[in-house]
Amino acid sequence: MRAVRRILGILVVLAIGFGVGWAWPIIVRPPLVVGQDAISSAATTKVQVKIENAGGRVLVARPPSGVAEQQTLVIIYPGGLVRPQAYEWLARREAALGRLAVIPEFSFDLAVLDSGRADALIAKYGAGRKVVLIGHSLGGAMAAQYLSDKAKQGQYPVAGLILMAAYPADGIDLTGAKFAALSLRAENDTVAAEAKVEGGLKQLPKGTRLEVVDGAVHAFFGRYGPQAGDGVPTVTREAAQTQIGAYVDDFIASLPS
Repeated sequence: MRAVRRILGILVVLAIGFGVGWAWPIIVRPPLVVGQDAISSAATTKVQVKIENAGGRVLVARPPSGVAEQQTLVIIYPGGLVRPQAYEWLARREAALGRLAVIPEFSFDLAVLDSGRADALIAKYGAGRKVVLIGHSLGGAMAAQYLSDKAKQGQYPVAGLILMAAYPADGIDLTGAKFAALSLRAENDTVAAEAKVEGGLKQLPKGTRLEVVDGAVHAFFGRYGPQAGDGVPTVTREAAQTQIGAYVDDFIASLPS
């Protein structure tokens, strides 16, 4: 009997240890760091990036002095369990072009816990600016959820939506929404299924384009290293992000003032 109890005790301890080990990386998130692997060109080194508060902490990238303000606010929802700084490369790129770019920090890095976070960001930073909401992976799904919730209230707080390796959840219908949308898919992405991304176009505003980032994978939309279950890239991260940036810029330029 003692041997059985001892074995059961060992199993309980192992189970607890396994549970703690599994949950620890989710519960204890890495620090929010400015400038971590975020420089993508000489122009982006001059961008001013700070941590501010708007319904929670947010990375804010402002245009450098001497660059004309475009009166555009870009909000970036990170992917699930991905830190905001992984998208600072894109925020800096947009700020270098004269746009104000913000990346909110979500609890446990899960946008699903607060899909409406954009409200506080628009309230603080959006006055007099057209708003473009960008979301990667889970962040993209939650961006679509947020806009669906607003549309049901007859509200359209953004001029544009960009989904990066993302698609709306089942039941969301944005086909009649009064904003433009763009869907980006990485060619070698095996996390966001091609069929799901392409199928999601039927739920987005009419005229939504799908653009494919040649040779890229799911993780190339951010800078957070390889991702489990992802494909194998056939281009460099820098080449992929240059293409991503070009698609983003063309889309924003196409939006009415």
